[in-house]
Amino acid sequence: MSELIFETATEEEMIAAGVAFSESLEAGDVVALVGDLGAGKTHFSKGVVSGLSAKGEVTSPTFSLVHEYPGGRLPVFHFDFYRIDSPDELIRIGWDEYLDEDGIILVEWADKFPELLPEGMIPLHFSIEADGTHTVTRK
Repeated sequence: MSELIFETATEEEMIAAGVAFSESLEAGDVVALVGDLGAGKTHFSKGVVSGLSAKGEVTSPTFSLVHEYPGGRLPVFHFDFYRIDSPDELIRIGWDEYLDEDGIILVEWADKFPELLPEGMIPLHFSIEADGTHTVTRK
């Protein structure tokens, strides 16, 4: 069963949704972000990082695979599974070590390796509706 969490019309609203969502996060949370290109995953992540007062300009980690945002209430580790080819590659870049950190892990394209996501992760699905609004649902 899906639960609508946010509905946004602009990038700024998606960032604000991430800020609001960040208030509920605790150390060790893994947030699985799933949705098509342009659905708002990175803008939402910008809001989460901002809401936690972590340091750094948030961009999609598509080519670097992971960005770290230290400081603030909690550090944020922002992954993008899009260009990772195998579970072994993800493990080689330190996935297991990040899971042991006392921070927040945001994972774009999390559906690519669901077997590596921990039990209790927070699954969020991002969609672009026919009217152009973007929705975030918890699945």
